[in-house]
Amino acid sequence: MKTVPVTWRGRVGRATLDTLVGVAIATGALLSVVLFVTTAYFVILCVIGIGFLALPYLTRAVRRLCDLNRRAAARYGVPVERPYRPEPEVIEKDIVGWMRRCKWILADPATWRDLLWLLLNCVVGLVGFVPAALLYYAGEGLFLACGLWRPLADDGHGRWYAFVTVGSWPAALAAALLALVVLTGWLFLGAPVLKGYAYFVRFLLGPTRQSQLASRVQHLSETRSGALDIQAAELRRIERDLHDGAQARLVSLGLQLGAVDRKMTQDPEEARRLLRQARTSSVQALRELRDLVHGIHPPVLAERGLPDALRALGLASPLHVTVVVDLPARLPDPVESAVYFAVSELLTNALKHADAQRVEVVAWREDDTLHARVTDDGRGGADVSAGSGLEGIRRRLASFDGVLEIDSPPGGPTVMKMELPCALSSPKTSSS
Repeated sequence: MKTVPVTWRGRVGRATLDTLVGVAIATGALLSVVLFVTTAYFVILCVIGIGFLALPYLTRAVRRLCDLNRRAAARYGVPVERPYRPEPEVIEKDIVGWMRRCKWILADPATWRDLLWLLLNCVVGLVGFVPAALLYYAGEGLFLACGLWRPLADDGHGRWYAFVTVGSWPAALAAALLALVVLTGWLFLGAPVLKGYAYFVRFLLGPTRQSQLASRVQHLSETRSGALDIQAAELRRIERDLHDGAQARLVSLGLQLGAVDRKMTQDPEEARRLLRQARTSSVQALRELRDLVHGIHPPVLAERGLPDALRALGLASPLHVTVVVDLPARLPDPVESAVYFAVSELLTNALKHADAQRVEVVAWREDDTLHARVTDDGRGGADVSAGSGLEGIRRRLASFDGVLEIDSPPGGPTVMKMELPCALSSPKTSSS
């Protein structure tokens, strides 16, 4: 991938944004003092029962501050996941429920790690002032070099700047050069300093190995349940299609052949008519069986892979579908099948619910992850809870540790992004 060079204007813009983020982080460090003292005080009061009254509110404020710092860390390339245990599903709206909520808070190890972070952040978080301090010191040197030193020199006192006493124009020039050095440091040092702070945030506010394992077990339990539900629904669909389609056709075919046997000697013409009907029924039964097999695993997907299968979906849709696929090799069959049926469902939704005219399907692989994006120009407003099949797609992808992101503002456009971890198999290049 070609790297786009950063212009000086872009560099100044980034440094300015780093300065603002740093000031926000340092302000949060000052707020950490207040939150740590207050939260620790009420945690101690929990021994006599009074602290339980304010603990949930304080915990909400602490976790909000922690989440803001996690977002700041992610901006500098250090993603930090939330380590908190899930809240109990049912909490009574009385004193018993309030006590259960407080017990859930105090039993979560992440609560105590948040308190430790608040204590240390009172000092470490002040590094956020570094970019602002560099900018201020560079501005001071430039103002001195522009002649601000002269009133100070007239009073008989020079002004120290770094290691230079600014009391003459040559000294002012030296101060200006030093200020330019400090300004260069402001342009380039802000991001590394804040990234170092981001690692501190991840060390204390990120999930521990134990909490990651617990979260992983919970995720696997949920996705396993979802996969079993999807499998059961698929089996019911196959059974229903066989019972109402091919099986009924074959039973009818058997009855028609029995009637042919009876009419063969008595009425040859009627027997031939029944044979023609039987032949038509057999063709229809074969077609329904092929459609059923196609719904289980499309032949084009098995024979030619995901790129051609997605193109076939685009050609079969009445919408104007553009398909762009960049996959260097075949993917595992379950992954290809999951993406194929997800895209098929999204195309159906765009036609039935979004009143779309154009759809773009893009799929590519990056860092052992399959990315797919389906964009339509419909009316937007897609909602998982609206019964449009999006929850089924999300559950199907979750079975492969995949995710579905929905961006569908009212009025459109609707953008559905899918990500699935995958590994490549046999080489095959295909794009369209």
